[in-house]
Amino acid sequence: MYAVVLLVCCSWVALLCPSVQAYENLALHQPAWQNSTFRSYTADRAVDGRYTNLSVEGGQCAWSAGEQTAEWRVDLGGVKNIHHVLIQYMTDNAVWDENNDYTRYFLGFSVYISNTTNKEDGVLCFRDTNYTRATIPNPVNITCPYHGRYVIYYNNRTHPPYPEGYSYSAWIELCEVEVYGCDVYTYGVDCKRCGNCSGGVQCDHVTGTCPHGCDPGMRGDKCDLACDNKTYGLDCRESCGNCSNGEPCHHVDGSCQFGCDDGVFGFKCTTVCPTGRYGTNCAKTCGPNCQNCNRFNGVCEFGCHPGWTGTYCEKRCKKCYNICSISHFIYIGFGYSPNLCNQLYY
Repeated sequence: MYAVVLLVCCSWVALLCPSVQAYENLALHQPAWQNSTFRSYTADRAVDGRYTNLSVEGGQCAWSAGEQTAEWRVDLGGVKNIHHVLIQYMTDNAVWDENNDYTRYFLGFSVYISNTTNKEDGVLCFRDTNYTRATIPNPVNITCPYHGRYVIYYNNRTHPPYPEGYSYSAWIELCEVEVYGCDVYTYGVDCKRCGNCSGGVQCDHVTGTCPHGCDPGMRGDKCDLACDNKTYGLDCRESCGNCSNGEPCHHVDGSCQFGCDDGVFGFKCTTVCPTGRYGTNCAKTCGPNCQNCNRFNGVCEFGCHPGWTGTYCEKRCKKCYNICSISHFIYIGFGYSPNLCNQLYY
């Protein structure tokens, strides 16, 4: 019975949270900082994984003194592929509506993603300009499809008059900040590795497609497939040479990893054997009496030097005693020979 209940509960949770079930909370227990701290409510309390008590007395929230600016940040420990940021603001465990006093301090906030501790070096992911005390959500889920090391929460009260409902000073009252995403060069909710995108650029963080094509030797929208059909190189436009036993060449550089077929040589097995050479990697030398041999098997198909005969011009002609000029047969000893010596040698 327990196993059945557990299975049903797990399925129910997965249905409720399909968009975050595989992304990792990159901010959990990472170093955090804020520009001021009220009492002992330090910045790290917003990344400790605890937010069951959203009141001051609960001790689970980061809190600053009221000033003109309020800035909090978390260091993810390296550049990450961020998907979204979830912010849980302090509520005092009361209903979150326009009558909750904490809404006044949340209004007007911004979220930045940066590779330095300076928000101005990064990108503005979100800035609240439209929420009211009645409409601002809590928690708030912000899509931030950027790369960065620091996630920075910022609010200010530097240029009065302020919109209706805003507080007169800026506060940090963050009970939890969760940053969901993956390492760089990954995509999708299951953080799959990107393919070989051209120039080593990041693939699309959602679909995995490569924005500017593939590195040499790769193909497909995600550049995760090697060239096939004996092709290689950029966009798989090049054809392999004559690799040994018809093996495909290396998909990137076209090299033949197991050598060449007979009659060719070179890194890509595309260079024809030079005159006088034949066989595998052109390693063999034509017979010395050959005019020039077949580059594949060494047969002297272009004839022999005078005085020699045979498939490889390896046989010396027997001395001719008589020549029948009409039939071009050679009389040797007691009969005629149809194997005419080169240039009627005698």
